This record gives sequence, structure tokens and C-alpha cells, in this order.
Amino acid sequence: MGIITNFIGGLAGAVALNILHETAKRLDHDAPRMDLVGEEALNKGLKSVGAEPLKGDSLFAAALAGDLLSNALYYSSIGIGGSKYVLVRGAVYGLSAGIGAVELTKPLGLSDAPITKTNKTKVLTVAWYLFGGMVAAITIKALSKK
Repeated sequence: MGIITNFIGGLAGAVALNILHETAKRLDHDAPRMDLVGEEALNKGLKSVGAEPLKGDSLFAAALAGDLLSNALYYSSIGIGGSKYVLVRGAVYGLSAGIGAVELTKPLGLSDAPITKTNKTKVLTVAWYLFGGMVAAITIKALSKK
């Protein structure tokens, strides 16, 4: 599986994950709000280098772009190692990202409230990252057959 195939698959997983996040936050009060965590992380990073924090649409757009890129790169690594276990890797990478989001946000100095406020929120966080990993894996597998 080539670099471009892997990146397209990773991007598909990242886009699917973000569409799910953005849709659900408008429909469900208990939906995970990784966007808020991303915005907080971005502004903390900007402050640490002496830059002015972003606000409003600029903050949202920059955080979304960073989220898409970082998730695309992460999910694209699902394709490394051949196609035999790509679906298993998709599940493992997705579950790892979801559990990491729930368990590591607070130790990294960020507010975990947007993704740990209820048990439902925690489960959805893990499930949605699993979904992104599976979309990436299925896309990589499909593109590798051509």
C-alpha cells in the first residue's frame, strides 16, 4: 500500500470522524466536543510561543484544519504493514485514539469535561474514533485492490 493510498484513506477517516462530531454536537447534548479540546490546545500552544490566541470562526477553522491533518496522518499509518490485517489495525488504531482522548486529555493539561461529562459521552468518544479508524481501513483496503 502506497503513501498516497494510505493518506487518502487516513483523510477519509478523519473527514468521516469530523462530520460525525459536527453533526452530533448539534443534535445531542451529551455528544463529545473534541472541537472544544482542539481549540483549547491550539490557543495554549499559541500562548506558549507568545502569539495572540484566536477567537470565533478563526479559532474554529484553525482547530478543525489541525484536527483533520493530525487525524489524517494518524489514520494513514493504518496502511503500513500490508493489507492482510488492515481492518484489525483500523479497529486497534481507532480504539486507541478514542481511549487516548478520554484518558490523556486531562494529564496533557487540557479540560476533559467536553469528552468525559457522562458515561455516554465517553463511550461515544471511543466509538467515533473507532468509526474513523474503520473508515480509514476500509478506504485503504478498497484503494489497494485497484
